[in-house]
Amino acid sequence: MQISSRFTLAVHMFACMDRFQGQYKVTSDFLAGSTNVNPVAVRKILGQLKAAGLVEVTRGTGGASAAKPLDQISFLDIYHAVECVEHGELFHFHENPSTACPVGRNIHMILDDKLQRVQKAMEAELASITLEDVKRDTKLYLERDGV
Repeated sequence: MQISSRFTLAVHMFACMDRFQGQYKVTSDFLAGSTNVNPVAVRKILGQLKAAGLVEVTRGTGGASAAKPLDQISFLDIYHAVECVEHGELFHFHENPSTACPVGRNIHMILDDKLQRVQKAMEAELASITLEDVKRDTKLYLERDGV
């Protein structure tokens, strides 16, 4: 299982919005240049972030920016905005395990609570990290690079 790249792209986009706000108009084309992703994909992610109330997009001279202070936007907020997780479930069970097999017949009972614990642990960790943490680390790395 792998979380799609939409999550890391969204975090990357927030880092650019914060770093370049006031210096450049942060558009989907601008963000596409930094992420090396098609502007159409960037616009889709911006739309998802906007729908979740995390990003503001101003036409004309404005561009994109965070809709809240960075310490109020967690990785979990971003994950929920851009990931397509059905019914809030991180793990998707394979379809139709065999009821003729004793393992297949019981696999949900065997795994459901364990997978729920894993999901809750991951969500708690995502909730503990904010974009302010990313801003701090971005500043550190850019200073290290002399930027």
